[in-house]
Amino acid sequence: MPAASANAWEDNMIADLRANGGKPSAGPLAGEDLLVLHTIGAKSGEQRRAILSYTRDGDDFIVAGTANGSPKDPGWVRNIQANPRVTFDVGATERQATATIAEGAERERLWAGHVEVLPRFADYPAKVGGRIIPVVRLTPVG
Repeated sequence: MPAASANAWEDNMIADLRANGGKPSAGPLAGEDLLVLHTIGAKSGEQRRAILSYTRDGDDFIVAGTANGSPKDPGWVRNIQANPRVTFDVGATERQATATIAEGAERERLWAGHVEVLPRFADYPAKVGGRIIPVVRLTPVG
């Protein structure tokens, strides 16, 4: 998809999410909880955004770097490694957060919880060519 088309699609999706409490009103993800993650590009230093499914762990938001089944981690994972201070929107509410990549038993627990709530994620490990899918905790600050 050309960059201009991707940006237009994202703009429309974000407007829909804001208007509907963070749940798209149409399409294959209609009714699913989504957030918009805003990061700073690790190389470019520019603002980047990603629309992601999430689950909760207490007050924290959990997202997974599936990259739609790509064998490479999504760019937003590299961005949070370089700058873990992020913002994210749920519906029309913007939050500041610290992003942490879960490891070991904690990662496994969070992944299992993510798959329990979002069963379609169970297929991703087979699609990503052996890559360990990053599971990221967004801990709101302030």
